[in-house]
Amino acid sequence: MSRSAFALRFQELVGESPMEYLTRWRVQSAAQALRTTNEQVIDIAERYGYGSEAAFSRAFKRMMGETPGKHRREKA
Repeated sequence: MSRSAFALRFQELVGESPMEYLTRWRVQSAAQALRTTNEQVIDIAERYGYGSEAAFSRAFKRMMGETPGKHRREKA
């Protein structure tokens, strides 16, 4: 199966693109780690596949509407 055929079929079945799904899963998993651990943000970012804290923060804010630090403080 080609990548484009896979992406189209995935979109039909799941309702979002494979990249949107992956980003949402990574950010939601990281959000849980922020709430339940005292790990540094950079360590959580790296664990969930982000190469820098800045890239993680941008993705997190886009998906969650707040920064990782604010999420940790407000949800603790």
